[in-house]
Amino acid sequence: MTRQENNTVSTRAATALSRPFTLGSAKLPNRIVMAPMTRQYSPDGIPGEDVAAYYARRAAAGTGLIITEGTTVDHRSAGYLDRVPRFHGEEQLAGWAKVVEAVHAHGGAIMPQLWHVGIRRPAGAPPFPDAPSVGPSGIALDGTPGAGETMTRSDIDAVIAAFAEAARAAERIGFDGVELHGAHGYLIDQFLWERTNRRTDAYGGDLASRTAFATELVSAIREKVAPDFPVVLRFSQWKGEHYDVRLAEDPKELEAVLTPLAEAGVDAFHASGRRYWRPEFPDTGSDLNIAGWTKKLTGKPVITVGSVGLDSAFQTTSLSGAKAAVDSIERLLDRLERDEFDLVAVGRALLADPQWAEKVLNDRLDELIPFNRDAVESLH
Repeated sequence: MTRQENNTVSTRAATALSRPFTLGSAKLPNRIVMAPMTRQYSPDGIPGEDVAAYYARRAAAGTGLIITEGTTVDHRSAGYLDRVPRFHGEEQLAGWAKVVEAVHAHGGAIMPQLWHVGIRRPAGAPPFPDAPSVGPSGIALDGTPGAGETMTRSDIDAVIAAFAEAARAAERIGFDGVELHGAHGYLIDQFLWERTNRRTDAYGGDLASRTAFATELVSAIREKVAPDFPVVLRFSQWKGEHYDVRLAEDPKELEAVLTPLAEAGVDAFHASGRRYWRPEFPDTGSDLNIAGWTKKLTGKPVITVGSVGLDSAFQTTSLSGAKAAVDSIERLLDRLERDEFDLVAVGRALLADPQWAEKVLNDRLDELIPFNRDAVESLH
């Protein structure tokens, strides 16, 4: 890219990404979002001063909204890693309150990503090794039956209550909203997906019926928080390491999934794709990505994500020795300028370069640092 071309991209980036955005009660200073990325730096599930510093560093450099790593709700089967943070318990919530304070001190907004891993939890995994692995039908992502226990109605009610209580706690300690992890083959997604949901009760069946768990969960949260407290739902077509599977085969099926969720009270969707530039339904003749289709079908604000600022898509090895070069964001700006989506989540690029937002917004694209997992200092 020539210097003139680079200057043009820099000007466009500053204009498009620096615009403030309002999402319910959350006032975001710009359109840049830090994507949630799992870390293991919270012993006993307690986020400490290093976690607060990790997020505050990105906020200080201009990241408008931070969505935290997945943090588990108060259900013994929710997690499978002992050093992943939890969103329940006095010490855990006190730690999160300090994270919020640190981010707000730098003018950023922050939301926790509330998480239950469902059937993806290995038997005997910490932090509660005696807890069973549970899912809508006890079926693993690869279709293997008997991978865990099928959730009873009592189990379902308990998990919904745990999410609702976590959202209420988030509002109480000062978070700017919550994100629900309904993507990548975790519990909410397991209910949405036909392969893992073979139930014959009200929580299974056709696409609309398979949204019942998620819609009840969202409705329960809405009863616990203020009407303008933002609730974001992250969803995806792909599941875990199964990159080629799809939740919805066409726009009509996607609409059947998303409409009940929007009606239940989801304020914004975080549409997780592995490549933001990929047309989701090319057979329609449209080049809209998954976020673009989500906005078109629901009318709700949408966050796009997927290898922003890097030249390669996310892989399971992307956080274990992999590398990715800095890539132009010109294609991203093309889509953002035509309002295909509203916000842009940045993942690995923000791990590699905590000042990514500052550099992109201030004509310093030539200073961006490529992603190299081995060079990312403890993911800080």
